[in-house]
Amino acid sequence: MRSDQGPNHLPPPVRALFIFGTRPEAIKLSPVILYMKARPVAFNVRVAVTAQHRQMLDQVLQVFRITPDYDLNLMLPGQTLATSTSRMLAALEPVFRDASPDIAYVQGDTTSTLCGALSAFYAGVPIGHIEAGLRTGDMLQPFPEEANRVLTGRLAALHFAATNGSRDNLLREGVRPETIHVTGNSGIDAVLNVRDRLQAGQLMSGSDWSFIHPNKPVILVTAHRRESFGEGMDSICRALLRLAARGDAEIVFPVHRNPNVLGPVQRQLGNVPGIHLLEPLDYVPFVDLMSRAAILLTDSGGVQEEGPSLGKPVLVMREKTERPEAVEVGTVRLVGTNEDRIVAEVTRLLDSPEARATMCHVHNPYGDGHASERIADATLEFMRLIR
Repeated sequence: MRSDQGPNHLPPPVRALFIFGTRPEAIKLSPVILYMKARPVAFNVRVAVTAQHRQMLDQVLQVFRITPDYDLNLMLPGQTLATSTSRMLAALEPVFRDASPDIAYVQGDTTSTLCGALSAFYAGVPIGHIEAGLRTGDMLQPFPEEANRVLTGRLAALHFAATNGSRDNLLREGVRPETIHVTGNSGIDAVLNVRDRLQAGQLMSGSDWSFIHPNKPVILVTAHRRESFGEGMDSICRALLRLAARGDAEIVFPVHRNPNVLGPVQRQLGNVPGIHLLEPLDYVPFVDLMSRAAILLTDSGGVQEEGPSLGKPVLVMREKTERPEAVEVGTVRLVGTNEDRIVAEVTRLLDSPEARATMCHVHNPYGDGHASERIADATLEFMRLIR
């Protein structure tokens, strides 16, 4: 580690390298990147993108005005997990040689998370894992995310946990307490930033929602998890058909481009009155639509956190979640992919404004919008100790 001192005996800026490749990672890392970039005396920030979600990644970078220093552009149609992993590891090796970081940050549980952590480990660089400690306890649910985050946790030097529950998971695995920092989730920093900019007119969603009936509640649906492919997705579609037949709500479904989602959804839900199938939405219009929705029906991890921040009830179409805190306080309910369970829970919320209000008006356990500051402060303290 460098021992040189800057002007007035200040320590040199921490050379921080952020590695990510998907839209959710970009959303949750952007506030941290911006916070550190605004403090050049303390941090020298570099950004490397693997870009396995090219289009969706780019629009998030534009929203937050972040230009990558290294764009590896590794997206290939139809590549396997093994292929993408090997290509990422090979592409990241020269990035570490060039950037020579003091610390590398990865976020969450994607392939780029694991590859970024493993590359940093091979390069002898400490790893900061943002959103550390999420666990379902089942390596196959979700797949491969549970394995990715467990393995990343074994390599990390700093663990930035969103909640005390995540901290407890890490402690049970033998992680040293002094390396764990409960910061809240940086995704809350991002969604509150965009919501406030939308409300202030500083940001425009660019979307026309005139197709949505103004006097009907909106059910916003997202579904993309591998464990939902096949019968699970068919069951979700059957549930949405039954809910649309009620005629008293508008179902808006931005459909993931994965053929395992797009195929059955278009086949079963295309041209159904009351169901609006959309192309995948950019982040800003998605936040805008979440703000307008009455119910969020999702299998997304990020939406489980963002929904409570926006005061929305969230029904999660999964059997297990690595985010139990919102379930415990009541703002999130697990409904799985069973057709009858989905219909019953959505119907309960549609028929009872009181039930919706009860789920909305609870404390958000995932953060207060200041996670980025806490991550930066913990990093500076860590660097002070090891330099």
